[in-house]
Amino acid sequence: MSNSFDAIVLGAGAAGLMCAARAGQRGKRVLVLEKAEKPGKKILISGGGRCNFTNIGAGPANYLSANPHFAKSALARYTARDFLDLVENYDIAWHEKTLGQLFCDGSAKQIVAMLLAECDKAKAAGGEVIVQCDADVESVSLENEVFTVSTTDQTYRSLAFVIASGGPSIPKMGATGFAYDLARQFGLQVVEPRPALVPLTLGGEEVLFREISGVSAPVVATVGKKSFLEAALFTHKGLSGPAILQASSYWKPGEPILINFTPDFPRDWLLERKRETPQASLRQILREFLSDRLADILADKLGISSELNNASDKALRAAEERLARWTFMPNGTEGFAKAEVTVGGISTSELSSKTMEAKNIPGLYAIGEAVDVTGWLGGYNFQWAWASGVAAGDAI
Repeated sequence: MSNSFDAIVLGAGAAGLMCAARAGQRGKRVLVLEKAEKPGKKILISGGGRCNFTNIGAGPANYLSANPHFAKSALARYTARDFLDLVENYDIAWHEKTLGQLFCDGSAKQIVAMLLAECDKAKAAGGEVIVQCDADVESVSLENEVFTVSTTDQTYRSLAFVIASGGPSIPKMGATGFAYDLARQFGLQVVEPRPALVPLTLGGEEVLFREISGVSAPVVATVGKKSFLEAALFTHKGLSGPAILQASSYWKPGEPILINFTPDFPRDWLLERKRETPQASLRQILREFLSDRLADILADKLGISSELNNASDKALRAAEERLARWTFMPNGTEGFAKAEVTVGGISTSELSSKTMEAKNIPGLYAIGEAVDVTGWLGGYNFQWAWASGVAAGDAI
């Protein structure tokens, strides 16, 4: 095997495999180096093993970045519909869950197999894609417009080098910050990475909520100007569930999380219940739409223990307001170990939004989670991986 390639892609994840497949089908000779023992490990565990491979409503508004406009070009040129067409071409059965989330009916293994099959199509176009696992990259250098990549047992050369090794989230899967080290080596700025789509931890008096670990409720979780209507889950460390994971991407230390336990209730609904069922207690009423344990702890904290008829209208309005804007003050997150993705990464100011190529270093590309573009929960990060991978693969 010749050790010279048109492109070397670091990382056989969603973005890396998509990039390699597109470049290979354009007649390029591509080497994909993967540290893990098999390709697509994060794909395989995603969506409970069924891979939430895209979101049909994916658009720029569903992403966080220091430059909110950066993702527009790639997402417009390779859409969720484009990836769904690819899935259907391989006869992979799929279904839509809530909020536009698309999953395999069968297994995430089908998505990995599809991507590898797409890589194999390079041969018909006069190209080649070689995926080499258990490849531990020791160094990458650039001299005379040629990249030299050394692993523990081989040295390779290429005209293009693609950083597609993701961020440090889920380290048990082998994730590291190596992408950022490479970026800094080549003089690219890195937006400080932090855990995203991650459970939040509680301390102080809020530790009491740990007593209801495992209890969930449909809520609106708000941080700053962002609100998410989904389920919240109380854990033995604090708060989790889809609504909290979404909010966590926007949360900064010292900020509150506001939880609306009554998102569909009209104003003065407690006063109305007081007129209808004056003998009922607040605890009984909360148990009608919340789990008993959650209803009990909220009623206790609201301090209305007697019948509604014995509570003043002012006290009931105050209870209403607090139920609609319950303030939690997280003292942290569960960190990269439990984070699904990373906010931050290689600065978009360094890259072309059309090709993902570094503006000042021809031949160097960065795609997927390594870049400072982070999607919401629900297939958005995969769509960014596909779109950014296509952008780079079509440019190499």
